Amino acid sequence: MPALPSPCLVGCATGFSGDRTDGAQPVARTLARQGGGTLIFETLAERTLALAQMARNQDPEAGYEPLLDDLVGPVLQDCLRHDIRIVSNFGAANPPAAARRIAALAAQRGLPAPRVATIHGDELNTPEQRALLREKLGPRLDELDVVSANAYLGATEIAQALRAGAQIVVAGRVADPSLTVGPALAHYGWAEDDWARLGRATMAGHVLECGTQVTGGYFSVPGLKDVPGGLHETGFPVAEIDADGGFVVGKADGTGGLVDARTVKEQLLYEVHDPARYLTPDVIADLSGATVRELGGDRVAVNGVTGHARPDELKVNVCYRGGWLAEAEISYAGVQAEARARLAGETVARRIGPALRLRIDLIGAISILADDGGAMREGRAPGHGRDVRLRVAAEHADRAVAERVLREVTALYCCGPAGGGGVRTSLRPRLNMLSCTVPRSAVAAGWTMMEPQR
Repeated sequence: MPALPSPCLVGCATGFSGDRTDGAQPVARTLARQGGGTLIFETLAERTLALAQMARNQDPEAGYEPLLDDLVGPVLQDCLRHDIRIVSNFGAANPPAAARRIAALAAQRGLPAPRVATIHGDELNTPEQRALLREKLGPRLDELDVVSANAYLGATEIAQALRAGAQIVVAGRVADPSLTVGPALAHYGWAEDDWARLGRATMAGHVLECGTQVTGGYFSVPGLKDVPGGLHETGFPVAEIDADGGFVVGKADGTGGLVDARTVKEQLLYEVHDPARYLTPDVIADLSGATVRELGGDRVAVNGVTGHARPDELKVNVCYRGGWLAEAEISYAGVQAEARARLAGETVARRIGPALRLRIDLIGAISILADDGGAMREGRAPGHGRDVRLRVAAEHADRAVAERVLREVTALYCCGPAGGGGVRTSLRPRLNMLSCTVPRSAVAAGWTMMEPQR
């Protein structure tokens, strides 16, 4: 009787660009103890890639994850030694440059040159592709200063590169769960239309993709949803995916945090609009019949997920320059603090007038319940906050117009009301986004094995 294949082990060490950089080592040690696996880094939010493209425009060797050295450097030797593959979208707008940087890190450490593959094809920049986007988004696209247009690729190219012997796969825009589905496809040799297994592996990737959200981080609410030991040493997650796609999620050995039915259920449903139709490039996952069972020891089994034929089209994000975002803050404390902050906000609004649509928040009294019209919740009786920070924000295509917010809030120092302090101002370019879908045939996805660096 043939031996069953070993489980496909996938650990995630980041949930976004800017996440903690010390999570990878415990995950790598956990994978090494179990005989190897795949370490993934998820670093691309919707607009992150556009920022990377702007960096690449300034420097052809930039445009990948800025913390790449801190993420990969400390674990590169262990990953190469213990047969741990690295798969990530930290290539952002420039996977080849990221691959070259990884090769340089290996050389600096005296390590053998790793086999690094890059994924390409997500960037839509040919005349034919731009014409298709105009057809999808309308003539307004012609008026926009487009920074980037990228399709969400799936797991196919990742799996192909791994099967060809890649030790590290560097991608740009791929769907977050596909970072996990690719290694599972390569490990088990599933067919690319095995929808049930792909659906289950996709939800394993979905559980992993946000890092410590599933191990207690974003879950934590003191007194309501306590996480033992605090959050300062929360471990990153590791999933064991079986040959049928079912999986057990846990966390790195010797780390803090919590994995139980509640943390897993929250992450399973995170950003899922229809549990029966979770659309990805690889499959339409169906978790409407999912079961979650605690195994003890921060291990939770997920079963009952299935999948349906993948969508005919791929999602595309088009990011464009949206003018300037101006933000300014000032604090008021003590007697009548909230009333003074309200008066300050009203003063700024009246001085600026209709030239800008303001967002005015009273942090410490009213903020998330405010609106974007600068009304500060008109009709609601003022409260009695004694430590209130006024925030005024606006966006405008003209930098000089946006800068008025900064000047008017700064002027409150002496122009009143009394006792304002701690002004901070910020002016930065704004990125806006449009989304659509395009036929798969319009996207030429592929992969390339980097030539060894000498």
